[in-house]
Amino acid sequence: MTCALCSADAPLEFFAVSGGPEGAGVQICATCLAQVDGTPDPAHMRCLASAMWSEEAAVQVLAARLLTRLEDQDWARDLAEQLWLDDETRAWVDNIAAPSAHRDSNGAALAQGDNVVLIKDLPVKGAGFTAKRGTAVRGISLVAENPEHIEGRVEGQRIVILTKYVKKK
Repeated sequence: MTCALCSADAPLEFFAVSGGPEGAGVQICATCLAQVDGTPDPAHMRCLASAMWSEEAAVQVLAARLLTRLEDQDWARDLAEQLWLDDETRAWVDNIAAPSAHRDSNGAALAQGDNVVLIKDLPVKGAGFTAKRGTAVRGISLVAENPEHIEGRVEGQRIVILTKYVKKK
């Protein structure tokens, strides 16, 4: 067998691709594994130009995530723009399980696009209204830099909400 990313004919290791179906993963070589876990080498990762077209969803997800990490490279940005993924696979790409995951007031993990309910009246600074307890916030966005913050639309305004004041629906 060959590496799912670079097609190297080398000993392979299983790499679990998080955020998707249970047990989903790819067989990759030690060189690719070191770069997936560490800093990707742009020269080696040019192999993503062919790997991203794999028929295996796990390979597509891993390729898309690596292209995002390499977005400072023009070629990687171009490839990322060309990559077409169905809605389910795109959701998997965006649903990265991280140790510092966003969690609601009950400790349930929050993911990009989840729906939540406010558990407390929240005055919205600068907008002149209060987001009432029980208000549903649909299709939230996660704030990558801070696992205690999410963004969502309330009364037509996009606001930042503390995760301790929401409950996952």
